Amino acid sequence: MTKLTHRQQLILDYVIQRVSAQTREVASFLADKVEHSSRASIIRDLNFLAANKLLTVSGKGRGARYEPAEKRGILHYIDVQEYFSRPVDERTAKETFNFEIFKDLRGDIFSTQELQEFERLNNDYRSRIKLLSPTALKKEFERITIEFSWKSSRLEGNTYSLIDTEILLKENREATGHTKEEAVMILNHKKALEYTRDTRSNFRELDLRKIENVQSIIIDGLDIERGIRKRPVGVVGAKYKPLGNQFQIQEALEEGCGLINATKNVPTKALLAILLISYIQPFEDGNKRTSRLLGNALLLAYDYPPLSFRSVDEAEYKKALILFYEQNNLLYFKELFVEQFNFAAQNYFLQVEYVPPRGVGEG
Repeated sequence: MTKLTHRQQLILDYVIQRVSAQTREVASFLADKVEHSSRASIIRDLNFLAANKLLTVSGKGRGARYEPAEKRGILHYIDVQEYFSRPVDERTAKETFNFEIFKDLRGDIFSTQELQEFERLNNDYRSRIKLLSPTALKKEFERITIEFSWKSSRLEGNTYSLIDTEILLKENREATGHTKEEAVMILNHKKALEYTRDTRSNFRELDLRKIENVQSIIIDGLDIERGIRKRPVGVVGAKYKPLGNQFQIQEALEEGCGLINATKNVPTKALLAILLISYIQPFEDGNKRTSRLLGNALLLAYDYPPLSFRSVDEAEYKKALILFYEQNNLLYFKELFVEQFNFAAQNYFLQVEYVPPRGVGEG
């Protein structure tokens, strides 16, 4: 995420608050807040914000007018490092579930340029898998299953290494020095990903039953209650407290499904599924694992590459979720999602077996 100076952050916040501002208005605002803010330096900062797509500019010279590039608060810039430099109890945050979130999430989350890039990468992915033999295709799904099962489990505190995960999933051999529960968590990821892949057409739309089915697989053999929780839960490291009423939880899930199903583009469907199920926290446990499985289920259902999350930084992933919980801001999570989609599209299903030209090697 772009790093802003203190003055650039002040300027951006001011323009967002005002909706529109000229250079002279920004200079007047900064006069008693930042020393040595010359007109030239302010213009440089405004141009920097515009170049980084945080502001748009219309007009020229002294008549130039700056506006926020994103009008909706869910995509406003937040300095992640500065936000998390404050202790959790000192952060100004939304502490309860916001039922307006479904309305706020309607409309475009990705820009036209981002959607075009998703489409380009997906077309390339579809072309590649057509060239793979059944054996090569099976091996690639096996690879992404191993890496997804490892990383998704690791995001929940599992201490298995990637190599240990591969041995567990291929040879059913548990690693020494780890609990049985860690092995079960990883094995359940494999079962759930295979289930969603084998029944992919069923996941073109989501409903409560399908979500509960995936959670049931992800927590199988663990001491976790199935279905909509009946007790309140908390979120480690966040001021946000999820809904505690079973009927409100179900209502939120159903409204979330309606939003996802009505959304046209597939990457947005997957992003919303991951974020909303994590935000609602409908189950006693396994919420984020279920959300990632359902995000991949939607991608697979529409012939998009599933995400392994292999390269995502665990701490940054958790920060991105907390920003959504506490500020209903998804900009940072959106950036991580785009990075992981690019990673998946460019790193999996690349094995193309050599087919010699006709006549070569014959006779």
